[in-house]
Amino acid sequence: MESSLAPLDCLLPAGNLKFCLLILNQPINKGHFHCLWSKAALRACADGGANRLYHVTEGSQESFLPDYISGDFDSIQPEVKEYYKVKGCELIETMDQDLTDFTKCLQVLQKKIEKKGLQIDVIVTLGGLGGRFDQIMASVETLFHATKITPLPVIVIEECSLIYLLQPGKHKLHVDTGLEGSWCGLIPIGNPCESVTTTGLKWNLTNQMLKFGTLVSTSNTYDNSGIVTIETDKPLLWTMSIKI
Repeated sequence: MESSLAPLDCLLPAGNLKFCLLILNQPINKGHFHCLWSKAALRACADGGANRLYHVTEGSQESFLPDYISGDFDSIQPEVKEYYKVKGCELIETMDQDLTDFTKCLQVLQKKIEKKGLQIDVIVTLGGLGGRFDQIMASVETLFHATKITPLPVIVIEECSLIYLLQPGKHKLHVDTGLEGSWCGLIPIGNPCESVTTTGLKWNLTNQMLKFGTLVSTSNTYDNSGIVTIETDKPLLWTMSIKI
């Protein structure tokens, strides 16, 4: 079965995707934030993500209260934690040190989606691709955990970049929102991909191996058809630029 997704539809004011928003502890692009917040069915912060929310909404915090904040609370500022507690936001302590706050927040989010019976197309994560390289890699690793946590696609957006882990099989990506930047790529992270076939790219692949030390498809771009198809035999990281 072919999966189909317009990754940047969530950033369109009139977009059709139904999504939940998860905020990580990274600088927030105000343009992305306001569009995503206004349309999200559920809004969550992973630990220090609450600090980012608090500061980006300075002067109007009361209009931007998350449904919950989860984590081991080693990053959230005491005054921020107290503010959201007083405002009635749910604080969920998740102490497992073997998992990142992002992963644990995703676990909570999936349970809430199920409990509320929400019809959701995708989980959008804001942050996670800037700052420390080890934390960027932790965000990527969470996408591997996500396949065992939720049946929903999980995308990560920060500033001008998006990542989305494609599962083995066929995928159709709609790249005609007008928000797509010039570059895109396919990264075989976590494992080599023995056979990858694409259409819709300037430099397409035909049953080719993607593997570090052999070939990685970076700095690719589109053929202007508006649709990219990808067939892969192993998990494969799709990345694309966002106009800002």
